[in-house]
Amino acid sequence: MTRRNGRRRAAVVTGSVLSSIALTAGTALAAGAGAPGAGDPYYPTDGNGGYDVADYNVDITYDPASKHLDGTTTVTATSLKNLGRFNLDLHKLHVDRVTVNGTKAEFDRAREHELVITPNKPLPPDKKFTVTVRYSGTPGPIVDPVGKGGWQTTQSGGAFTAGEPHSATTWFPANDHPSDKATFHLTATVPQGWKVVSNGTRREVGTRDGWTTARWAAEKPMATYLTTIGIDEWTIERSKLADGTPVVNAYAPGAEGAREKERRLPEILNFLESKFGEYPFASAGGIFLAKPISFSLETQTRPIYTKGVPLSTIVHEQAHQWYGDSVSVREWRDICLNECFASYATWMWSEAKEGQNLDQRYREAVHSVDQEFWNRKLVDMGAGNEFTAVYDKGQLALHALRNRIGDRAFDEILKTWPARHRDGNASWEEFESLTEKISGQHLDGFFRAWFHGDTKPAGKYLWPGGLHP
Repeated sequence: MTRRNGRRRAAVVTGSVLSSIALTAGTALAAGAGAPGAGDPYYPTDGNGGYDVADYNVDITYDPASKHLDGTTTVTATSLKNLGRFNLDLHKLHVDRVTVNGTKAEFDRAREHELVITPNKPLPPDKKFTVTVRYSGTPGPIVDPVGKGGWQTTQSGGAFTAGEPHSATTWFPANDHPSDKATFHLTATVPQGWKVVSNGTRREVGTRDGWTTARWAAEKPMATYLTTIGIDEWTIERSKLADGTPVVNAYAPGAEGAREKERRLPEILNFLESKFGEYPFASAGGIFLAKPISFSLETQTRPIYTKGVPLSTIVHEQAHQWYGDSVSVREWRDICLNECFASYATWMWSEAKEGQNLDQRYREAVHSVDQEFWNRKLVDMGAGNEFTAVYDKGQLALHALRNRIGDRAFDEILKTWPARHRDGNASWEEFESLTEKISGQHLDGFFRAWFHGDTKPAGKYLWPGGLHP
């Protein structure tokens, strides 16, 4: 994600709420139920326990005139324990019917996003099962302290979804935490004249009785917040990369000015491949809005961009395809693995393409910031602080690391990390371990000073290698 103002705050959950959640979870688990949360301390009610999702098959019909959505989503998953009850996350939409393995199941709502499902008979451990949810309503955004995320409308009457950490559950039921990645298949039906763009590869489009149906498939596992749909009067441009990878770019009415920047996408991906290794997906492209929203987002294979997006943001969001999308965080405390690296990718781009001296840029930045700049952690920064320091202090930290261990080790790490954890999840501690192994250095003090600390690093960490002015 790239924030337009570089700052973001997330919800803080009080101790009384946490206690209530813990008590509810304990009671549910004793009854053979999946937990109503994935266990992330920053967002304890996000995601669910007791099962692992393999695939989402989402089928929606949306009418821009009425803003009404009808949906049927089939979730294919495997039970991790004896499940007499389990949850999915779905924000506010009305649920009409739920089946588990084709048999009608009981369901209830808890809070505004929990869908509690009781199958006709308990699911044994290690059992593959399907749950199909039929639902309807007028989807809308989730309004967090950080702003709007999820389903939003445009001035042309269309709609799109984007948001971090919340987005997917405004339009389909999901296990809404990045630790449970799954493939994603979409069938979307809209009135003739409207077009649909989404993640992955378009399979087919057909029109009948005044309605157009489009199918999209993303066959690599994806965190739920990285799913997207765009419904608009798009101008669609299709091309291929040199290796044959299909590229789909969609421009909303009024966003055509972004074409010149996006035409550099092959150059951008070639550059990022030289730094991070082989592009991890089977398709590429971008979705360009004419609406000025407060961020752009790395929606998998096809980032979604705010109006007037600069070229550096396209580099940032495409870097996320390796750091954040292909390799996703285990918990939100690890978000530096996404944002620090995507932000530093823009530094490396300016070094390679514009001849910028990054050592000098680093020195100028260190001398220009105030004490408040240093009072922010990059790892386990606390709920509400995930999307702050990772966009500016994170770049300095990685450049200091590069100078501490040398370009050869740094370059090897940049390629090894996404190759080792491709299509999976990883933690910051695993990155530290890999870095020490490849560099052959003990870096505990460096990592404490730059990533775990909230004070200005000591001189030996602040000015490693040849950085000292």
